[in-house]
Amino acid sequence: MAQFEALKRSIESTRDLGSVVRTMKTLAAVSIRQYEQAVDSLEDFSETVEQGLKMVLWDIQPGLILPELQADGTTGIIIFGTDQGMCGQFNEQIGSYALEYFPRNTSNDDKLSWLVIGSRIMGKLQDAKVEIDFDFSLPGSATGIAQLVTGILASIDEWRSKRRLGRIFIFYNQRVSASTYKPHALQLLPIAPERFFRQKQRNWPSRTLPAFTMNRNTLLSRLIRQYLFVSLFRACAESLAGENASRIASMQAAERNIKERLVNLQSEFNQQRQASITEELLDVVTGFEALKDEK
Repeated sequence: MAQFEALKRSIESTRDLGSVVRTMKTLAAVSIRQYEQAVDSLEDFSETVEQGLKMVLWDIQPGLILPELQADGTTGIIIFGTDQGMCGQFNEQIGSYALEYFPRNTSNDDKLSWLVIGSRIMGKLQDAKVEIDFDFSLPGSATGIAQLVTGILASIDEWRSKRRLGRIFIFYNQRVSASTYKPHALQLLPIAPERFFRQKQRNWPSRTLPAFTMNRNTLLSRLIRQYLFVSLFRACAESLAGENASRIASMQAAERNIKERLVNLQSEFNQQRQASITEELLDVVTGFEALKDEK
């Protein structure tokens, strides 16, 4: 009887767990949508910034000196992970991708410097003997991304001065579908003028040539600042969308396991119930036979 009651409690708790998993999957899907909307809302501003950079860079002179255009110095890595769990191999995959990316492209691993967003990926990097200069926590919603990016930009200024950074790369998981993602790398700095023009074509696309009255270096520096903001904002939003896609995949796997567990528990419960009924029937029959013999 005690085992029978224990099975009933196990079935109830497993059903409750299934309800929690379904709720988490729904919340993850809703979160993906808000991060997608955050990226979409940035598109017009991003296009404006890129057009401004094209305007300033289309006839740039080779001798122009600006730190954002120079590649000499240490390589900095900005990597987006998670602060929360239940997202499968999300942190492990982007961490491995970043750690394996540079040995193929740099001759001196000691020149790498790290800025980490997300507490759960820090453990993997620290296990790999990575020295982290700056770390940040992720926002709980899309409204907090701008504040996070502002803080990252302030740290980048200090970081570049402290480590003499020449190149900065962003690593993050980019969502592919509702429940899948893939690691992605983006060179944030230096700004390559060719990035904003079609290959082998540097002509301005309209009949009206661009013009500006500000000092070129000042305008370019401010446009680059906005370009960095847009790039980091997009990377953060896409990483958070990828995190929730990974969480959906984990919850789908959990749902399958819960369904299998419920089937097994229900089967065992039915067997125990049938055994109990059979035992009670045998007791009734035995008692009836005993009374019949007494007569």
